[in-house]
Amino acid sequence: MNIHSVATAAPIVDRRAAILDAATSVFARRGFFGAQVADVAKAAGIAAGTVYLYFRSKDEILTSIFDRLMQEAMADGRSALAGIADPVERLRRIAHLHLGRLGRDRNLAIVFQVELRQTTKFMERFSKTGLADYLALIQKTIEEGQQLGVFRPDIDARTASKVFFGALDEMATNWILSRRRYSLEAQADAVVDLLVGGLAAPARSSR
Repeated sequence: MNIHSVATAAPIVDRRAAILDAATSVFARRGFFGAQVADVAKAAGIAAGTVYLYFRSKDEILTSIFDRLMQEAMADGRSALAGIADPVERLRRIAHLHLGRLGRDRNLAIVFQVELRQTTKFMERFSKTGLADYLALIQKTIEEGQQLGVFRPDIDARTASKVFFGALDEMATNWILSRRRYSLEAQADAVVDLLVGGLAAPARSSR
């Protein structure tokens, strides 16, 4: 391998990441439609023209933020679930990772929960890309729980995975909109317990 090639390639990756980080901050603060590429470039400390060396448009910057988030979520999810057999614990790990990631970066949470959902075009793309893989990871966990007899076999695992994701999604949105400051990740266990246990009260003893 050519050492010189590696050395010259590294800054390209770093510059692209810096643009995405800057864009996340700008989009969260100004809104996607209210922000300009020039605003992103300024926040990244580069010339506006430099942005176009890495991204063709503002739309591509936004979709790249989503792609990066989902790639990280999938990688972290697979790593965290490795070696864990208990399906309930697997769901718990997914929930903590999901809410923990957004809870640590409010700007990212705003972009993911609000700005990425401004148009049908973006929503259609997201449902066909990384989000589908993420839902499949959750669905597989639920299916394995059904096979082990931990979860009800009569429930459609695909529907359950969407309900689970939807609950996490709503918790994140509420966290963004709330004036109260609290730990988003701390809500993870309640979401899992509600999905697994449902709303039904425990059966009363006949004694």
